[in-house]
Amino acid sequence: MFLITLAEKGGGTEQREFDKNEITIGRLAGNDIVLAKGNVSKYHSRIVAKDGKCIIVDMKSTNGTFVNGKKIGAPQVLKPSDQIYIGDYIINAEILDEEAPAMTRTAAPEEEYYDEGGEEAYEEEEEAYEDEAPEEAPAPAAPAKNMPASLAAAMAKNKKKVDPRLERYSRLQKEIHDRLIEYLDLRRMDMDRLGDEELWRRTEKAIRDIIDQMDADGELPEDVDREELLTDVINEALGLGPLEAFLASDEISEIMVNHANQIYIERKGKLTLSEKTFSSNQAVLGVIERIVAPIGRRIDESSPLVDARLKDGSRVNAIIPPLALKGPCITIRKFKKDSLKIQDLVKYKTLTAQMAEFLEMCVKARRNIVISGGTGSGKTTTLNIISSFIPDSERIVTVEDAAELQLPQDHWVQLESRPPNLEGKGAITIRDLVKNCLRMRPDRIVVGECRSGETLDMLQAMNTGHDGSLTTLHANTPRDAIARLETMVLMSGMELPVKAIREQIASAVHMIVQQTRFSDGTRKICYVTEVSGMEVDIVTLQDIFYFKQDGFTEDHKVRGRFVASGFVPKFYDELQRKGIPVNMSIFRED
Repeated sequence: MFLITLAEKGGGTEQREFDKNEITIGRLAGNDIVLAKGNVSKYHSRIVAKDGKCIIVDMKSTNGTFVNGKKIGAPQVLKPSDQIYIGDYIINAEILDEEAPAMTRTAAPEEEYYDEGGEEAYEEEEEAYEDEAPEEAPAPAAPAKNMPASLAAAMAKNKKKVDPRLERYSRLQKEIHDRLIEYLDLRRMDMDRLGDEELWRRTEKAIRDIIDQMDADGELPEDVDREELLTDVINEALGLGPLEAFLASDEISEIMVNHANQIYIERKGKLTLSEKTFSSNQAVLGVIERIVAPIGRRIDESSPLVDARLKDGSRVNAIIPPLALKGPCITIRKFKKDSLKIQDLVKYKTLTAQMAEFLEMCVKARRNIVISGGTGSGKTTTLNIISSFIPDSERIVTVEDAAELQLPQDHWVQLESRPPNLEGKGAITIRDLVKNCLRMRPDRIVVGECRSGETLDMLQAMNTGHDGSLTTLHANTPRDAIARLETMVLMSGMELPVKAIREQIASAVHMIVQQTRFSDGTRKICYVTEVSGMEVDIVTLQDIFYFKQDGFTEDHKVRGRFVASGFVPKFYDELQRKGIPVNMSIFRED
């Protein structure tokens, strides 16, 4: 009984269990462990259990088998801590059972591996194995009888059923990709000199040649669509792999790559597991590098996470090992080609026409607005839409980590933060940019998201002649939003009394727009709340509109209605006194 831990350089780690006395490792299907890379031989190595010992045997592989960095020339007994290096993979092998079952085929006695004629015996073993190389993959191993419950659970989790057709297609795609690298030597090609069109043309021709050769050699299954295979390989080699199709679909709003073999997509508010996969974790790393390089970002072991954006404005977050244990992970929030309008939110029942009219009046009356909500609740979309109500005559400065906002106004300056360089210097934070905004004579400051100490600078700006500014933050209710603002002000390093912070918030923030993503995928503005002042040490809030949920429909959709509380905000009274026409009917209780 073997417990094998397999890790790919730059990728994730997985564990597999084999209830047998011998396992084979190689590039071709039929090996117990298939490592489909060009630097792994068809039948590379095997691991044998004999008299409670674990023995690694190299099978005359081209590039050799290494143990703890040293190439082995003969069978070698392994200790549990030993690391086996095969191509781009690191393997650790342990024997779980004290008594190994009978060998599945006749093996040379242990002495034959180590006596004076050991090398000859080793070669005979290799020849015998070449004749008996398995043609079909063995059945999955049964769980060990004495395995700890935690380990058994982990093994069961790793043994999820995989569609053999998809697994075969993924291996085929990876094999072609590896051959392509050898054929075209993409890594050394002068990409700037060739240009995108010529590079794609040459790569497409190379892939066609490889597919034709595989077809002639009988290595290409008859049921495989050659054109689809070509597209998938070229997208992975030069584009964004399987993500290309998702990015092209208008129905998909979010793409989540958990690791090479698992991609989730959000389509019309519903999360589903895609059939598409990457051929390897190295392919995912390649895609990440192609995303971050054009905008001057980097990702490596010293800087294993990054925020970036695609050419179309879509927001990207990537994180790689050692932080991401299963392999490189990508999350893409797609950027809509056609910016949504307030009418679209009304159509999607995110809010009512009355609420939309009220928010427009808030912006035009220069109210400071905080949009609050959880991850994926639509805060940035709402911020983008209500920012469009700012008059064209005003100067707007936006500050973001990854530029997403698309405003229709001409008098708009867009700023984006910058991460540190290779030496860890040169970082420009959101807080630095917010401070700089005050020297740029803005009429409005729009901060994509307040996360830390920049909140204090934002509040001070709101209190010093920059009324009508907007921002977003993460919180679940309007009251939580106030508490979150307090916490983020304290993160600025200023030791201010809590009462002073609350007074600053109460005077700076006028409205809180609370947005929620429900279990059925719909997004709704659940509260439009006015910050009405202070009572003793507490910031007082008053709901203007709220969403009253009544349960769920038979098809599991959220059922409810938007309600006007009947409360009229203070600034509407001020507008009336100034003779500015306002629609008071929107506040009538339903």
